[in-house]
Amino acid sequence: MKYVKPLLLASVISSLTIANANELNTVIDKSAAINESAKTSQQKIDSITDSMQSRLNKFKTLNKEIDGLTVYNAQLTKQINNQLQEMDAINSSMDQVSVIERQITPLMLNMITGLEQFVALDVPFLPEERVQRVETLKDLLERADVTSSEKFRRVLEAYQVEMDYGRTIEAYTALLEVQGQQREVDFLRIGRLELLYVTKDGKFAGSWDNENKQFVELPESTISQINKGLRIARKQLAPDMLTLPVQAAK
Repeated sequence: MKYVKPLLLASVISSLTIANANELNTVIDKSAAINESAKTSQQKIDSITDSMQSRLNKFKTLNKEIDGLTVYNAQLTKQINNQLQEMDAINSSMDQVSVIERQITPLMLNMITGLEQFVALDVPFLPEERVQRVETLKDLLERADVTSSEKFRRVLEAYQVEMDYGRTIEAYTALLEVQGQQREVDFLRIGRLELLYVTKDGKFAGSWDNENKQFVELPESTISQINKGLRIARKQLAPDMLTLPVQAAK
């Protein structure tokens, strides 16, 4: 067996150790490079994943907006169709306006004439007020600055006032010729059934005779009942029974 010198053996061991250390460093460096590359790749993957998730969320949001817009557009389409139908109806009505105005003017004239005749033949309560209402309608019908609809509304309003007279009770004061003298009297109107009066001094009373178109004198016994009716009409007394002469219906 050969004898190896210690110096030579130490040199060999040192060389092997250096070589192994270099190889180990190389491996470590390569591992670090691989790890760094893997880290970079993972970051790219994470970035791509985040980007894909963000795009997916945007895609879902856009889909929801598209669904909402689809419903909204469908509703708008219905509204537009309805508006088009209304426009057609309005255009058709506008075409008929001139025809309606030509027809409604003679109708209003006839209604005013009929109202005037009715007031003249009716029980003569509030004569000045009722005649003035008819004259106002005549003047209104000739005005160009008032629409036909407003004229027709006023004519109907006058008819409504006359209708209301038939179901109300009223008291008012006016002048009347009694016993050959102009006297201030209190009138009591009970619908269109009776028109009675009593003088302010309480001495004379009478009622309208629609057949003879004149007032006829009533006995003194009716004066208290007429005064009671006047107080009821003026809301000074609660509604109560009245004993008054009534003309027989014909």
